[in-house]
Amino acid sequence: MTSGRVVFTDMEEVHYGKPADRSVAELVEGYGAERVLVMASGTLNRETDEVEKVRRALGNKCVGTFASMPAHSPRSAVIAATRQAREARADLIVTLGGGSITDGAKAVQLCLANDIGSVEEMDRLRPPSEIKAPTVRQISIPTTLSAGEFSGIAGVTNEATKVKELFRHPLTIPRAVVLDPEVTRHTPMWLFLSTGIRAVDHCVEGVCSNESTEFTNASALHGLAMLARGLPRVLADPKDMKARLDCQIGSWLSMGGLAAGVPMGASHGIGYVLGAVFDVPHGHTSCIMLPWVMRWNKPANADKQAAVAAAMGHPGKDAGDVLDQFIAGLGMPRTLGAVKIGREHFERIAKQAMGTPWVPRNPRPIYGPAEVQEILTLAA
Repeated sequence: MTSGRVVFTDMEEVHYGKPADRSVAELVEGYGAERVLVMASGTLNRETDEVEKVRRALGNKCVGTFASMPAHSPRSAVIAATRQAREARADLIVTLGGGSITDGAKAVQLCLANDIGSVEEMDRLRPPSEIKAPTVRQISIPTTLSAGEFSGIAGVTNEATKVKELFRHPLTIPRAVVLDPEVTRHTPMWLFLSTGIRAVDHCVEGVCSNESTEFTNASALHGLAMLARGLPRVLADPKDMKARLDCQIGSWLSMGGLAAGVPMGASHGIGYVLGAVFDVPHGHTSCIMLPWVMRWNKPANADKQAAVAAAMGHPGKDAGDVLDQFIAGLGMPRTLGAVKIGREHFERIAKQAMGTPWVPRNPRPIYGPAEVQEILTLAA
């Protein structure tokens, strides 16, 4: 008999397929919030009316907008947003943007609850410190598909060390998520598609994990099928809102495993280093690493990889090849050379990747940096 454990999160609801501003207004009213800080993409704030629509929906409950969060959520920007939230006496945060905005707001929740006022003090949010639970929660309106809004983990870059650090608490997960395909129209196509591959990476590494469950596999395989169908349709017709919503729902389903406690593998672990040290966008790290990690892992989990290929519509084919061809068809980078990372960096990447939570739990055992370098050499 099999045995296992599935953990459920503190997210309360997901709204999908209706205008974001309307959903946010309903949620804020239902939660009884009175002082809402909007954290938004700077580009959306400057170049579209999407952020203004949300502010109008909030009316006088909106106490400010923070629109200065760079990629990879650096500590300094988290502290700047925390100061604004604290001064505004915010009782709720609404995010509109990609994964860096979402993760930044999760970290702000922890900083507010634990009286953090500087980048150095953020060390107090790291283990083994005792962390107070957030009381200012979050509603997220994602504009990409990386799906961080469905986890209680915030990835924040320590600028001093160039390391992507993970900050965790069950209550940092957004109280609600709003999936509105219309707000993704402004997302650059390369970003929408590459973060879609990030969601594919969640599905694939979740299914292929040695710690996956029947429950999480069901979510991940269906999410993978939706993404495999939806992403090419969006590329072919950017105005296809049904395809965009399918991708959003697929990205939501991709997080079932991670949210339930199933670990990711080497693609995610190496990707953290590529993002923090070399500023490679999260989606591109998955485009590059996932097929090569699958090929390296195949001796350990060929049966699970067969399920991945079947879910993508190619039963009987090699999953690494199916993923590689799929990513190529979307016009995404597929090698480290394509993002100008040469072999001279492999030793550093390999050593740092061993310090991530995921590489040591890869389905084919990775005992040290030498095995990571084998994967990097494949991906060169």
